[in-house]
Amino acid sequence: MPKTKSKKQATMKPTNKIVEALRVVLADSYALMAQTHLCHWNVEGTSFFALHDAFEQQYTELFGAIDEIAERIRALGAYAPGGLSNLAVIAGISEQKEAASATEMVKGLAKAHKKVIADAGNARDLAAAAEDNETEDMMIARVQVHQKTLWMLESFLK
Repeated sequence: MPKTKSKKQATMKPTNKIVEALRVVLADSYALMAQTHLCHWNVEGTSFFALHDAFEQQYTELFGAIDEIAERIRALGAYAPGGLSNLAVIAGISEQKEAASATEMVKGLAKAHKKVIADAGNARDLAAAAEDNETEDMMIARVQVHQKTLWMLESFLK
């Protein structure tokens, strides 16, 4: 006999609001990854080695997360956004200057992480309201990663 879905599974359908919120988190994450990679390439000064390595760890982690978020959007029956200009418009994250100081780079990345935290929190809350536990869990994990990274960046600035 085929298994039947529970009433909750049968009635729970992700909303367009959840998909749109995930699209923003995806775009934010892509923009942040690109900005972190730019900082990795161009950081200079006495903190070069520490920041160069930290930025590499951060953009590498973001690359994997972006794929997971895009695949979640697809699993929800929608298409993941793409194209650099399209993602930049969706994200609205300010670009780093190539010749910024290490401190300016860290401040810019911290600001971008705060935006991702807010947008992932919004997606988490929408998913919770719709009983989309998988998306909610994913966004909880993303918020935790970005909060930890923000703490590290802000600690550097003290």
